[in-house]
Amino acid sequence: MNTSLTIAPTRRAHRAGSERPLAGGNASAVGPTWERPAFFALLVGTAVLYLWGLGESGWTNAFYSAAVQAGSESWKAFFFGSLDSANAITVDKPPLALWPMALSVRLFGLSSWSILVPEALFGVASVALLATTVRRASGSAVTGLLAGAALALTPVAVLMFRFNNPDALLTLLLIGSAAATLRAIEATRRSPRTGTLAGHPLRWLALAGALVGLAFLTKMLQAFLVLPALVLAYAIFASVPLWRRLGHLLVAFVSMVVAGGWWIAIVEVWPADSRPYIGGSQSNSILELTLGYNGLGRLTGNETGSIVPGGAQAGGQGGGMWGETGIGRLFDSSNGGQIAWLIPAALVLGLAGLWFGRRDRRLTAALVVWLGWMVTTAVTFSFMAGIFHAYYSIALAPAVAAAAALGGQALWRHRLGLGARLVLAAGAAVTTGTAFVLLRRSTDFLPWLPWLVLVAGATAAAGLLISRLATAAAVLAVVAALTGPASYAVQTAATAHTGSIPTAGPQVAGNGPGGLPGAMTGGMPGGGPGAMPGGMPPGGGPGGMPGAQGDGAGGGPGGLLSATEPSSEITDLLTADAHSYTWIAAAVGAQNAAGYQLATELPVMSVGGFNGSDPSPTLVEFKAMVAAGEIHYFIGGGMGGMGGPGGQMGGSNSSAEITSWVAEAFTAQTVDGVTLYDLSVGVS
Repeated sequence: MNTSLTIAPTRRAHRAGSERPLAGGNASAVGPTWERPAFFALLVGTAVLYLWGLGESGWTNAFYSAAVQAGSESWKAFFFGSLDSANAITVDKPPLALWPMALSVRLFGLSSWSILVPEALFGVASVALLATTVRRASGSAVTGLLAGAALALTPVAVLMFRFNNPDALLTLLLIGSAAATLRAIEATRRSPRTGTLAGHPLRWLALAGALVGLAFLTKMLQAFLVLPALVLAYAIFASVPLWRRLGHLLVAFVSMVVAGGWWIAIVEVWPADSRPYIGGSQSNSILELTLGYNGLGRLTGNETGSIVPGGAQAGGQGGGMWGETGIGRLFDSSNGGQIAWLIPAALVLGLAGLWFGRRDRRLTAALVVWLGWMVTTAVTFSFMAGIFHAYYSIALAPAVAAAAALGGQALWRHRLGLGARLVLAAGAAVTTGTAFVLLRRSTDFLPWLPWLVLVAGATAAAGLLISRLATAAAVLAVVAALTGPASYAVQTAATAHTGSIPTAGPQVAGNGPGGLPGAMTGGMPGGGPGAMPGGMPPGGGPGGMPGAQGDGAGGGPGGLLSATEPSSEITDLLTADAHSYTWIAAAVGAQNAAGYQLATELPVMSVGGFNGSDPSPTLVEFKAMVAAGEIHYFIGGGMGGMGGPGGQMGGSNSSAEITSWVAEAFTAQTVDGVTLYDLSVGVS
């Protein structure tokens, strides 16, 4: 029997606290006969959960779907991540997450399914990689399967692996970086017979750095939140001299810079007049986007182009309109149902596991990686004053799942001791309490379920205190812990989600998506947010601020957070004589433009980028393009007038200037409730 896989304790092991050393045992040895079928079942179940009814959400986030469509038509748009195939402006992120989706569309044609299947496959791969990594660190097939199942059933993971935001690929790459770091640590062990290294730690660490670099090309500086944990674990647990550890980490850093910097360098040196404008920046600079809007601005709240400039000062509370900052943010009504289910268990079991498993260096190294990842990311998300959405918390899901499973395994090995059983019981109790609170926030969703979880969890916690009942109680505790998130996961998969701020789970009264007060989170019809910031209804708001869903009448204009579906009459009008123009239309705001582009599969210019606050194009540039006959129609409504110093968005006032000039210079016509201006008939 392979003793590295057994989790049955011996009394001697419990008394001495001895565990498998880093240099001993073979964590990848063949497991019990049921392991492979169970692992296969986990992956099949995950695939069904992530793929079933995938096309029901339509274009999901039309902002990214439009860029995917553009990339499937133009290799230049593919490389830069342009919003349209004529390359007017890019999305406000690097393009790596768009590339698999664009390649899928090139192969299978434009559809919701072809866009979203790569995201679901990233989810299945993430579950497989996490389960394998945890199994290797713990030497337990059960522990690996539990970690994989916990990730697969995390509601925000179900949401984002069925959505087209960059977070799905980001999650897979970061899990890969953690797995490669742990393999590098393992490779530093020396053979007791020859004294040679067991593997190639430098190669594994270089791979870890490269994966973080690729994660940077997916969502910029958020990728670096895992670095403290990875560096700390290698610095502590690598079995090579200090100077070699530092050298290895330096190589990993260089690998990260190369993998993440090559695209940035090309864009920075590419002549600005022959590439698209860098969306999200005010100076057409990828470095400004990296360090500003997608960098330090997210922490401080000083983001030019954000909905409320000035972050906390403008919002009057910790995080402005993005929700109150503080240690409880991840447990509030906006975020708790997304991710908080197992956070208390991960902390209690993970920290205790560091002590009880201290003699097992492989297990302890893994706990340092996953706990460090979890704590760094959780603290950052809790206190960042800039733009924050609930779905960001998918970045926590792998670390929470792994820390809870590994911590539980370390304690389970010592369950004959009262101290370990007390901690296990405490973990079960705090998890049960968390689930009860989260489930009770949605009074219309399975109202009997909170009480069932409470009874089961309390019974399990009590049973863990009795040695003879520990195994049955542990099984009951796992079932109770996963029932709440599983119910939310199934509801999320069964509900269509669209727009820029999706949320998982059923409706919960209180703060809206991302901590926006006055809204509802989760499960809204169509999956979009129930209201705009401050409770503004869809279709309008103070100062003409567009709502989340567009007016919905006759294919009206889209808004800040989601696009609309134009009627066939508007589509026919826009596509008529389309070959004579570079852009069949222009519209203020990316979501406003995206709906028309996806319906026609032809370039539509997004004036001002995502929210109309970018200076692209300027009024002078727009006039020149109109004079050259490059733009056919201007679509009124949408985001016009929101930019400008002191305005709702901050940033450039170009979109407002263009909107005013078009209204003064051209004659408006209304088609199915949408105001159009034919720019080809000459200035009136």
